[in-house]
Amino acid sequence: MNAETQGIKARRVSSKKRSRNDFEIPLAPAKKEKPETMADRKTAEYCSDNEDLFGDYDSILNDSSFMAKLDDAEQNERQGDSQSQPVHKQEDGFTKCFSTFQPSQGSVSTGDDILTDSILDDFTDGPSEDLPDSQKDIQSFDNRNRNTSTPFKSNERTNKAETQGQIENTKTSHPRRSMTDQLKRAMLCNAAAPSSVSRTVALKEAVVSEEMSVAMQAMETVSVETTDLGPFFGLPTKVKDLMYKLKGITKLYDWQETCLDLDCVRERKNLIYSLPTSGGKTLVAEILILRELLCHKKDCLFILPYISLVQEKVRGLASFGLDLDFMVEEYAGSKGRFPPVKRRNKRSLYVATIEKAHSLVNSLIETSRLDVLGLVVVDELHMLGDGSRGAIIEMTLAKVIYMSKTTQIIGMSATLGNIKDIQTFLRAENYSNDFRPVELKEYVKVNETIYEVDPKEEECFRFSRVLNFKYSSTMQKVDPDHIIALVTEIIPTHSCLVFCPTKKNCENVAEMICKYLKGEFRQHKEAEKALLLRELRNSGNGSVCPVLKKTVPYGLAYHHSGLTTEERKLVEEAYSNGTLCLLACTSTLAAGINMPARRVILRSPYLAADYLKRSQYKQMVGRAGRAGIDSIGESILILQEKDKIAAKQLVSAPMENCYSNLLLNDGKGILSLILSLIGLNITKSLEEVRNFLRGTLLYVQEKQLCVETSLWDRVQECVGLLREKGLITDAHGESLLVTRLGKATFKGSVDLTHSDVLYNDLSKGLEGLLLNSYLHLVYLVTPYDIISQCKPDWMIYLRQFTLLSAAEQKMSAALGVPESFVTRKAAGQAFRKNMNTVVVRRLYLALVLFSVLKETNLWSIAEKFQLSRGFIQTLLSSSSAFCSCVLHFTEELEEFWPFKALLTELVRRLSYCVTAELIPLMEVAGVMECVFIVHAVIPNSTGTTSL
Repeated sequence: MNAETQGIKARRVSSKKRSRNDFEIPLAPAKKEKPETMADRKTAEYCSDNEDLFGDYDSILNDSSFMAKLDDAEQNERQGDSQSQPVHKQEDGFTKCFSTFQPSQGSVSTGDDILTDSILDDFTDGPSEDLPDSQKDIQSFDNRNRNTSTPFKSNERTNKAETQGQIENTKTSHPRRSMTDQLKRAMLCNAAAPSSVSRTVALKEAVVSEEMSVAMQAMETVSVETTDLGPFFGLPTKVKDLMYKLKGITKLYDWQETCLDLDCVRERKNLIYSLPTSGGKTLVAEILILRELLCHKKDCLFILPYISLVQEKVRGLASFGLDLDFMVEEYAGSKGRFPPVKRRNKRSLYVATIEKAHSLVNSLIETSRLDVLGLVVVDELHMLGDGSRGAIIEMTLAKVIYMSKTTQIIGMSATLGNIKDIQTFLRAENYSNDFRPVELKEYVKVNETIYEVDPKEEECFRFSRVLNFKYSSTMQKVDPDHIIALVTEIIPTHSCLVFCPTKKNCENVAEMICKYLKGEFRQHKEAEKALLLRELRNSGNGSVCPVLKKTVPYGLAYHHSGLTTEERKLVEEAYSNGTLCLLACTSTLAAGINMPARRVILRSPYLAADYLKRSQYKQMVGRAGRAGIDSIGESILILQEKDKIAAKQLVSAPMENCYSNLLLNDGKGILSLILSLIGLNITKSLEEVRNFLRGTLLYVQEKQLCVETSLWDRVQECVGLLREKGLITDAHGESLLVTRLGKATFKGSVDLTHSDVLYNDLSKGLEGLLLNSYLHLVYLVTPYDIISQCKPDWMIYLRQFTLLSAAEQKMSAALGVPESFVTRKAAGQAFRKNMNTVVVRRLYLALVLFSVLKETNLWSIAEKFQLSRGFIQTLLSSSSAFCSCVLHFTEELEEFWPFKALLTELVRRLSYCVTAELIPLMEVAGVMECVFIVHAVIPNSTGTTSL
């Protein structure tokens, strides 16, 4: 039987490897098959390189006889060779195709060639110019290591005098390898061939992978004697290069190296480390985070106290993520997904505020994914003692410790008086150091005399000098505290921060200083300050703050929450690069962005009406001294004679203690904790709740905090109260279950004091929901906790109320705010019927938000409602976050299904504060940053600009 009768035709094709997709369409004809079910699917099995991947089914053409036909054709070919028939005379089948590739008669194999390959080897006798380098390497490797070779590939060729009979004898005694085997072998080589990759890129990846592998092995075998974990504290050299490229860091401080080499760090135990402000605590945390992401291949959570800090940290670490191939995800305001996206090949760093971090941990526990979290880093750990936010930190960390034995916790803290309590709670070791990169000298000023703070002195203060500045009688009245004299000693060559007790005082101090500065201050960096003013004007769509317009030409500005985000960013950047030399600011700057100064002046020992705490004082004076710029830092506290005694205790007293806040506000924290424990199935009975609470800071400090009532009695009271509120219920005896309302409350992170009010508001809203306007929805997502911060202007209230449509006014009346009430209040008349002031004020704030959504210009809205633009932006941000909470709340309650689609869109509108058609553009990565640049660079003909 010859090749023709087999019905097979063969043709030579390019030696270049085909893609898999080339085979799928032409070679796999569609067949009607029975639909596959999940039960029919077989678990994928792994095969070794030497295993026969084809088994009994040899045809890639769905034709099981194909290989048999090839074998028969090959046997016929060999029979023809044994009869010494010239191959070139056969014109059919394979022989016609292969005739042109026969060897010359002079090429004869030696006796070493005991087995030849299939006749397909003839095709690759010459150099394969079409193959990529990677496949050529595989081919050459295969040729070097195979046990047999064809006559054409033998390294030992005989003379041309060898006879054709010798060739035939070799063929007869040493048969060829099966064509079937050769085809399988070729296909396996193609499948194993890697894709073509740049050699430089491959080498770099190999080096990084090798360094990570070495670091991993070192970590796994670490001991007390082993301190070297890799090229850069267990990380690849690439990380060290990035530290220099992105942060300008060439060498770590001694304390940082010591901390990173601690046994507890190398053994992945929990750690609290305490240092003064500006000591470089954050860099250690970032190195530990990178080590966890790259070496241990686990996700990380970085908890920061403020949204501005989260956004700054996301921007700072995004470049590391791009270069080192991990995700940096922001969880602040309305941003963040619960549970987070599960990624197969990439690790994630979640940078979150305190509240968002708690929700994130809850979602990971609910989906049984908490073990993927390898490291939790908490900045400002001393905020455990800071009211309700401290309670949330305690709940978050207690859940992580209880539910995951593999998650490491790192806490960064200021020096605390009772650090032992925090250590016991976190089961952590402590590292403390008083290192400061720049020496700090503390002073106080009383009248015109300056004293140096020296706790060793009996009076605590030692005379230093007397101010040498001539004050006129007019200046003395305007500046009785001699602030002008103190700042002119420093600016404009050095920087200065003036901390003021109120926001209005910040603006007044900045204006006052400008009035008495010489004209030469305007000439210092004049071009840069002119550019800053243009950028401020563009960020405000043509408007600029009158105070900044006066102060910026002198290199001065104010900084507080009244500024918009764009204005704060511009002011901070201008101060950091030296365009501005002085900022009059509130205490929030000390707890926020790190902006040090040569001299820090505390305008008063009071914060609003409250006397400063030791920790607040230390945080503000800690901003004095810029590492790498100044050799010394100075702080000056301005005192009145009546404040001297209290000031002695302020500057010399030990640091305050940190106490649990779970029992604050009638036990609001412990109520929320117990509800979430039951809802997440962490605990199912009172006894299990009791066991969990043994791992809290509250339990560690039970003797100090539970004096009148024991902790166990408080737990029983809380469980009873949750039952009364309808948030939990009993089932099967002692088992505790969460109700639908309870589940919605903890999943939406809704305050327990507001959950029933929110439920009633949403239920009432469904009865007459206004769909042709956003006003009703905006009212429902206006935060309850911000209502007390705004008192309505009744004339403005009436003016805005009259601009509403008839349907909107009807909706307002249904809420309990009729037009007649607003009219009477605007006219100064009393209203007989008692009104719900919470509803009235909430609707007023809803009108502010409603105007923002329609106009999207904070300046015009601020002028219209006589509110600061910073407050409006805070209201917008808070409403966006609360809208997200309400959305999660309604998702758990079937009766509120209409709100899901409506609130999803509203969250996006409130987050970006742009018109509806621009929302998709704003969701593209990087657009938010680009918008800011556009505002600063491309003004239009009217001097204003828009997106």
